[in-house]
Amino acid sequence: MNLTGDERLDYLLAEDLTIIQSPSVFAFSLDAVLLARFVQVPIQKGSLVDLCSGNGVIPLLLSTRTKGKITGVEIQEKLYDMAVRSIAHNGLEHRLEMVHEDLKVVVPALGWAKHDVVTCNPPYFLTPSKEEKNRNEHFAIARHEIMCTLEDTVKVSSDLLKQGGKAAFVHRPGRLLDLVTLMRKYRLEPKRIQFVYPKMGKEANTILIEGTKDGKADTKILPPLYVYQENGEYTDEVKEILYGSLT
Repeated sequence: MNLTGDERLDYLLAEDLTIIQSPSVFAFSLDAVLLARFVQVPIQKGSLVDLCSGNGVIPLLLSTRTKGKITGVEIQEKLYDMAVRSIAHNGLEHRLEMVHEDLKVVVPALGWAKHDVVTCNPPYFLTPSKEEKNRNEHFAIARHEIMCTLEDTVKVSSDLLKQGGKAAFVHRPGRLLDLVTLMRKYRLEPKRIQFVYPKMGKEANTILIEGTKDGKADTKILPPLYVYQENGEYTDEVKEILYGSLT
């Protein structure tokens, strides 16, 4: 394994996998792990696409939940390269692949209405200030709607999905109505929503939402997920997601 610059090899403990990370370029957050656990996937076969894939953490995580083929789409060359090397290091090239492309133009290459699942951990914030962008362009692109908007990600997800396919997103609660509005505009009926709270008694700071292409209206609100206990430790539910079975 050839690491460059400040890259390091981290463990995805619950999945017994490793991933290349770089603190100056990109390191995945808990949001990506929660999305990979939240989305419903076909177990034995199927075609899955992960948009805004970063260093490939969601395809790697999903590889332990499905035997289907998983394609990650990432516009930043450095992150794409990190993802490709992580996939190879884990010996998953036969099921996982990365595409270095702008998601807004990727549908013809991947196939219209061809896929069973699309996941996306999109940029959360609107366009950054010039100072923010200059400070670290990698972070700015990952966090802000520079290369794509929320509407772009929802539209492309719908274009990629078969009828009845599932699209899942993670975002901030402040964009929930935007997400629902856009999902319905592009035929993705919201079916499952889960609110994630830093700890009990605090406001939710993350939402997980899954929609079905051309599904019937019937939205389920899942039980809340709390990340931390009062003592600052992860809750048992989050420990199991991150580290595997507690028994």
